[in-house]
Parts: sequence; structure tokens; C-alpha cells
Amino acid sequence: LPDALPISLLDEREAPLAFAAEQQKGVGGFLLRQLLGHWRSFEIHLFDPSRRLSLRVLHPFRFLFRRLEVEDEGGRRLGAVQQRFAVFSKAFDVQDAGGRVVLQVRSPFWRLWTFAFQRRGSEVARVEKRWGGILAEAFTDRDTFRVTFGPSCAASERLLVLAASLFVDLVYFERKAG
Repeated sequence: LPDALPISLLDEREAPLAFAAEQQKGVGGFLLRQLLGHWRSFEIHLFDPSRRLSLRVLHPFRFLFRRLEVEDEGGRRLGAVQQRFAVFSKAFDVQDAGGRVVLQVRSPFWRLWTFAFQRRGSEVARVEKRWGGILAEAFTDRDTFRVTFGPSCAASERLLVLAASLFVDLVYFERKAG
């Protein structure tokens, strides 16, 4: 993810909804990005089509169990996405502003590209990596994701799922993630 920024978020008709960009930290930030990749701390800002800040995603330094903290444009905490221990699956929790788990993702090993967000066992949202073609998958780090929401997914949860889609790319598909 850090090497692929800026990111465009598009609706189903491919009209721009938002743009995401990592906030640069000068030459030192550039060197840390090259040496440490996503293991370093960094900040991503999401802007609406009129270039107004709408969401901040903070990635603190973590060696294990990575985390993204999500804030609105004014710095008010909206929640977090926290990786969990799992052996043969992908697991993380989506937490609200108070730290309570509101959505869980426990994706089995055989569903490599699908991340179902569940509340009490019912799916409320889904993030799916879309196949980019053999050449794109083999020679680039470009990824395309589709995010879908069920009718019971609240507006505050939608923002957290959107941030979680960045987390999914960072943790499971970024080339430097391995």
C-alpha cells in the first residue's frame, strides 16, 4: 500500500468517491518507507472529490498484530482495525471509538481474496480483491478491491470498513507484507 499511493476510490460506475494519499515526512520518511515498508508508522488521508479531508488513517509502529486507527477530519477517533492471532485464517476486528469490537473478520485460508465482515455471525459488509489479470498480478503491485455493504451496516461502520479495505491491502497483498 505505501508504495501504491495515491489511491482512487470509485463507485460502481467508476466515478470518483474519494482519494487516499500517504502524508510525506521528507527525506527521512522516504528512506524509512524504502527500508521498512509497511512496518513503519505512517498516516493516510482520504479526501473527497473536492479535495477536502474526510478521514485520517494512522498506522502506528507494530512488529506484531498490526493496527490502523481511524479519525475523522477533525481528529475525533472513529475506531480502529486490529489484527488478531490466527493460524490458518486471516483474522482482525473492527472496533468503535470506545474500543468495543463491532465487526469481526475470520476469513479461512481457502478464501484468499474475500473478507466478510460479520456482526454476531451475520455478514454486514464484504471486501473482495478482484483479479487484475495475469500480467498485472505478476508484474505490478496494483490491486483493485470491491467493497459492498449490507443494509444493516451503519454509516459509522462503513467508514471503518473502508479503512479496513486499506488494512486488507496492507497486510495481505502488499508485496513487502511477506
